[in-house]
Amino acid sequence: LLTTAGFSCSRVDRGEVSNLFARWGKKGHPRTFGFNGHTDVVPVGDEAAWSNPPFCGDIIDGWLWGRGATDMKSGVAAFAAAAIDFVSQTPPDGSIILAITGDEEGDAVDGTVALLDWMTTEGEAMQACLVGEPTCPDKMGEMMKIGRRGSMTAFITIKGTQGHAAYPHRANNPMPSMVRLMDRLATKQLDQGTAHFDASTLAITTIDTGNRATNVIPAQSKATVNIRFNDAHSSGSLSEWLQNEADKVSAETGVKIEMKIKVSGESFITPPGPLSDLIASAVVAETGVTPVLSTSG
Repeated sequence: LLTTAGFSCSRVDRGEVSNLFARWGKKGHPRTFGFNGHTDVVPVGDEAAWSNPPFCGDIIDGWLWGRGATDMKSGVAAFAAAAIDFVSQTPPDGSIILAITGDEEGDAVDGTVALLDWMTTEGEAMQACLVGEPTCPDKMGEMMKIGRRGSMTAFITIKGTQGHAAYPHRANNPMPSMVRLMDRLATKQLDQGTAHFDASTLAITTIDTGNRATNVIPAQSKATVNIRFNDAHSSGSLSEWLQNEADKVSAETGVKIEMKIKVSGESFITPPGPLSDLIASAVVAETGVTPVLSTSG
């Protein structure tokens, strides 16, 4: 469809992921508008619990049913269809790029990242990009996202010495140190929020000893902590803070604390301006709803 409509299409594969880059118009045009979306989906879970088969694609009472219909195959299909109609009916003075990935729901290392790497090599660029993820909680057009919090996870391990609970002096219980560290982290207010973001949050998501026995002091304790952070921080500054807190507890208790950090993404913001005004006016024209600008989620 895109090739027939005059788009130059390239398949960009990395690892086991296939991605699509499609451009209408001249390469390197100073007025290039992009769209980014993904076609991969999360697992279906219990297929028997679905009211309709997850990959049936049935249209029932005007609604398309299936895994990924909302997130975000409908968005990809709608933008592709709109782009095809747009360039055929009112060819713009500029270029349009579709960057469609197959790796967003998982680690997302071979999708948009791969496309951006390829675009850099090929000399392709966009001046603005719209991501078609679903952003409206209840009603079409009510919310636009102009930014996103960063996300990072800390994997923490404290090693001790296993022993019987009746003889704690012969063991080295890692749990008190872990509880102390978790209390330090959980009670810290990271910030008060910024101009476009709510306050950053820290959530303790797991604490585990792998110990099924109630009368055995565990040999180690593991915990994971997830931080969703605004533009007052970077993953680097927060990693440094986490390590400093761990070092303090280590110095107080004499235990060794190991920590590994996984960064899923930094925070980013596109401040309100011409782009958001343009998109908001289009939303109002089509839906009659004035969207709220948000960075939630």
